[in-house]
Amino acid sequence: MEKLGIKDRKLPLGFTFSFPCKQTKIDESFLVTWTKGFKCSGVEGKNVVDLLRKAIKKRGDFDIDIVAVINDTVGTMMTCGYDDHRCEIGLIIGTGTNACYMEEMRNLELVDGDEGRMCVNMEWGAFGDDGALDDLRTEFDKEIDSWWGVGRVFAHGAAPILELDTQVSGFYTDAHCMPRDKEGLLNAEKVLRDLGLDPTAEDCIATQRVCQVVSMRAAHLCAASLAAVLRQIRDNKAAERLRTTIGVDGSVYKNQPHFARRLHKMVRRLVPDCDVRFLRSEDCSGKGAAMVTAVAYRLATQHAERQHILDTLRLSHEQLLEVKRRMSEEICRGLAKETHSTASVKMLPTFVRSTPDGTERGDFLALDLGGTNFRVLLVKVRNGKRRSVEMHNKIYTIPQEIMHGTGDELFDHIVHCIADFLEYMGMKGGRLPLGFTFSFPCEQKKLDQGILLRWTKGFRATGCEGEDVVQLLKDAIHRQEEFDLDVVALVNDAVGTMMTCGYEDLECEVGLIVGTGTNACYMEEMHNVELVEGEEGRMCINMEWGAFGDSGELDDFCTEFDRAVDNSSANPGKQRYEKMISGMYLGEIVRNILLDFTSKGLLFRGKLSERLKTRGIFETRFLSQIESDRLALRQVRSILQHLGLTSSTCDDSILVKEVCTVVARRAAQLCGAGLAAVVDKIRQNRSLSHLRITVGVDGTLYKLHPHFSSIMRETLQDLAPNCEVTLVQSEDGSGKGAALITAVACRIRDAGQH
Repeated sequence: MEKLGIKDRKLPLGFTFSFPCKQTKIDESFLVTWTKGFKCSGVEGKNVVDLLRKAIKKRGDFDIDIVAVINDTVGTMMTCGYDDHRCEIGLIIGTGTNACYMEEMRNLELVDGDEGRMCVNMEWGAFGDDGALDDLRTEFDKEIDSWWGVGRVFAHGAAPILELDTQVSGFYTDAHCMPRDKEGLLNAEKVLRDLGLDPTAEDCIATQRVCQVVSMRAAHLCAASLAAVLRQIRDNKAAERLRTTIGVDGSVYKNQPHFARRLHKMVRRLVPDCDVRFLRSEDCSGKGAAMVTAVAYRLATQHAERQHILDTLRLSHEQLLEVKRRMSEEICRGLAKETHSTASVKMLPTFVRSTPDGTERGDFLALDLGGTNFRVLLVKVRNGKRRSVEMHNKIYTIPQEIMHGTGDELFDHIVHCIADFLEYMGMKGGRLPLGFTFSFPCEQKKLDQGILLRWTKGFRATGCEGEDVVQLLKDAIHRQEEFDLDVVALVNDAVGTMMTCGYEDLECEVGLIVGTGTNACYMEEMHNVELVEGEEGRMCINMEWGAFGDSGELDDFCTEFDRAVDNSSANPGKQRYEKMISGMYLGEIVRNILLDFTSKGLLFRGKLSERLKTRGIFETRFLSQIESDRLALRQVRSILQHLGLTSSTCDDSILVKEVCTVVARRAAQLCGAGLAAVVDKIRQNRSLSHLRITVGVDGTLYKLHPHFSSIMRETLQDLAPNCEVTLVQSEDGSGKGAALITAVACRIRDAGQH
């Protein structure tokens, strides 16, 4: 460094240490045992990187950033890999012999993690130490093993050498370098005379032949071991045919005139289904260490930059507590008459005053309108010992032209579907009570009345916003004049979910939806519901919590990616909480992060696909699939190929999975923080030190994502430790729930009439 005038610079260093080591990190390596004649005390079992650092510190006149420690085999693979990207095996045949190759992480039980690949230093020179080669060893191999002595071997007629290190390496006999020609015979004579012998011509020919046999056996044994490595790589890739490159270094391979040819020929004979290129390395120890260091340094820098970006989406315990506090504040503002109009969480009364008690009975119709599919259901509720709910339903589609047409056209279509269902069930003459699940923001003044505040989910039918949707339904029924219905209750899917779970579990007093959108409802004390007269009992409140953050409550938690998704949405500035949690938006957040990473050269080698630039192309279902513990990386890559990323690597797949994990985890944590505010509110309402409660949950994201529910539960326990919450997955909250609300309303109405 002094000679180069760079002593004042702190450069990254690669350390080639060509002795058997156990590595725990790329910059941490413990010497297992000295070889090659080294016997320095106090080194075996120690981290050689630490020893080097201490020595540098002891000098005190320069500093170095030690990034990577490797052995010469890995250096060979990396050096050749720079010129040939197919190179995934390194081989040394010189003073000693060793090999390394890229192994699948899932096969490395000594290292945590099963994604991607890692270079394995085989230390194959020790092959045979357990007796695996005993049936091939000769008396000469045994003597070599017990006593290093080339001269001793030649005194016995120059027998072959077998243990891999003692068979392949040039360390044990210079005679390996003798070619089979006149010059070779002259070399043989010179070597023998240097050993104090007086050889005849026949002695020289015999010596040359012995050297040929030893060299050939060494090449063939090396080929056999390489064949095992090649088969392992081929099987890992599940490839019918493997095309790969082996980087090779070492004096025997380079200088013995026939060794390389014999090795190549035998490898091709042993593994005919592998197309193998042998590439000679130049200065693997130096250049290779620098290459590993350069790669490690680049990866470390890129990793730090990626983590810095992803850290903006990682929420601390304190941040989640703050989200909970702000949600609690907005809940109180939404319930209060004075602040209701400016509250982002509207806390809409539903006029549902009771959950099922098990005495409900009768036949009820239910309508379920929450998206492009519309369902009509007949629900038969039975009480007593045979308490049960039996359902029949039929699904109808709502064409886009009707979604975007007039209100009359939309409700006429709904009534036409009801008429078809009643005819299908043979019930057109009856007048059944009906529950209407209408999963759009409504302001209710009564259980059977709801003023549509705004359309969502792509609906734009005119003449509906600001109108009572129950009345619009009744008007359409009267226009058709085919049948009559008793519309008893208008509910949304969150309330339906709570009621469905409440039928099975009487402690269920909260409903939660985490699907295309997100919302929650719960049973609030009447004296807190200032928008409705009366102090006694409870009422279910439809929170419409998707709008939490619309007044800036989440601004300091929003990232540039959230803002990009919001700005390109159909309703910028609205439903901010929903856009950070629900299935409609999570895939789009991931897509924006992937675009950012790629533009900065941190992913896909900086190459964007046109499909990835398309809004909505990264569907939220991909998150669930990618995060599945059962999904192999090649299946992640198939999803990326579907997105036009045909040249994505294994590392790209790992990173995409990490992005999906971070985005989904934040969504589950935010949802858990909101739910913690709700259950703590119920606990405080009842002046309890400990609350036991059940939450009914529905929605595709909650049901299909492999980790969403567990992360949400973990967050809930962390933020509301005084609440024992059971999460119950709802089955058909929209349909069954609407019928049960209707059944409860009829029970209460009938009780009032008596």
